[in-house]
Amino acid sequence: MNTEVNFFFNKAKKWQEELKELRSAILDCGLEETLKWGCPCYVQENNNIVLIHAFKDYCAVLFFKGALLKDPDNVLIQQTEHVQAARQMRFSALGEVIERIETLKIYVKEAIGVEKAGLKVAYINPAEFAVAPEFQNKLDELPDLKKAFEGLTPGRQRAYLLHFSQAKLAKTREARVEKAIPGILNGLGLDDELR
Repeated sequence: MNTEVNFFFNKAKKWQEELKELRSAILDCGLEETLKWGCPCYVQENNNIVLIHAFKDYCAVLFFKGALLKDPDNVLIQQTEHVQAARQMRFSALGEVIERIETLKIYVKEAIGVEKAGLKVAYINPAEFAVAPEFQNKLDELPDLKKAFEGLTPGRQRAYLLHFSQAKLAKTREARVEKAIPGILNGLGLDDELR
């Protein structure tokens, strides 16, 4: 147990017992506990394996390469249609955590095996995502923006493209593009973006 992570478990109001059980089960699998993105993250040789997080309606274990797991029990959930690699195992009661603790351990051990084997998720190329016309206009108009965007990692490119195209109104897409330009020019991702 990493004492720096204790605050996460102590601050939890709704899911405190469930989170403690999940923590104990994951630590039993021999992973190192760290703190990343404000959540307990479990790693092996500096590779992220799983993360524990809590939401309003459930708590979950997120498998970073969950798409590569077999999932014979059909318990892994793709958070949204655009999430390519990660999958969650969700829990909404302490009894459910206790009932599925052995299944969780099996999945964690498989996730460790996936990482040890060096398996990679085949991501969709950002070029396959739709480019909002408002963003395409800016790319055509500003060569520095185009160069900066092409220099971003594929994940950062995807995040921006999805963020822009998900807005229904042209006005909203334009506002999102304008707000994102400084971040893109500075090589930042959507979540890192200058606010």
